Amino acid sequence: MPKTIQAPCGNGELFGLSAGSPRQPGLILLHGWPLSSAIFAPVIDHLGEDFFVLAFDLPGVGQSTTTLKSALKWDIAAAVLDAAESLGARSILFAGLDVGGMIAFAAARDQGSRIRGAVVMNTVIPGLDPWEKLLADPRVWHFAFHLIPNLPETLVVGRERPYFDFFFDMLSGRKDALSDEVRDELTAAYRPPESLKTGFDWYRAMPKDAEHNATHRTIDTPLLYVRGDGDRRPMEPYLAGFRKVGVTNLQSKVIEGAGEFLAHEAPDALVATLREFASAKLNLLEPA
Repeated sequence: MPKTIQAPCGNGELFGLSAGSPRQPGLILLHGWPLSSAIFAPVIDHLGEDFFVLAFDLPGVGQSTTTLKSALKWDIAAAVLDAAESLGARSILFAGLDVGGMIAFAAARDQGSRIRGAVVMNTVIPGLDPWEKLLADPRVWHFAFHLIPNLPETLVVGRERPYFDFFFDMLSGRKDALSDEVRDELTAAYRPPESLKTGFDWYRAMPKDAEHNATHRTIDTPLLYVRGDGDRRPMEPYLAGFRKVGVTNLQSKVIEGAGEFLAHEAPDALVATLREFASAKLNLLEPA
């Protein structure tokens, strides 16, 4: 089983699940909305055979006690990297799902000298095509709803599980992908009102994230964009968005039989994808 770890971060600590040794290449795994580090539990031990795995609860969520003044994704990326390096992580592959993928992109863009590669999973990046088109899609209504000050908290506090179930069902390739036990564990990470607000604040920061990200700069950090085939949107507009803002070393992968929750829906394929990228593209591991 993964072991639990804490790392100093800001005014508190980041909680995480870990496997492997600091002697191995580091692998940061970051969750998104409405998830916690527990979403990666099925793959952490397997990945720990090759990596020093650090799956953190994001600041302010779950068992992470630290709070950051900013929900901007580049600030979160810097804080997470500080925490990982304090635990001895080196030669880091920074991977994230959903909002965690936005933070992984920020690490590649703004902290590229500190990591060897980035993996962005199942998300659109604020400011990168097709961001504006996606915001106009009624299926992603919650981006606009979560931007509203205070109202989401007023309506969701005390009703977290049924509200989150909507997203668990919508984002998965099949509705039984996450068990009731897993859903309860993920929901508990947002039960404190301040944690729920933290999650909504990720969205409230996205307009500034978008403005920041849309500014072109050369991004040499190797980047892998991964998606489950349950998301039937075409891949190429997302890849074109990365190239347009300056990503020079871009790979992509579609994982079959999965929606957003790759670690639960296609764990072996996710492990193989991360390992292949780390070995073939980053030279962090010996080829299988």
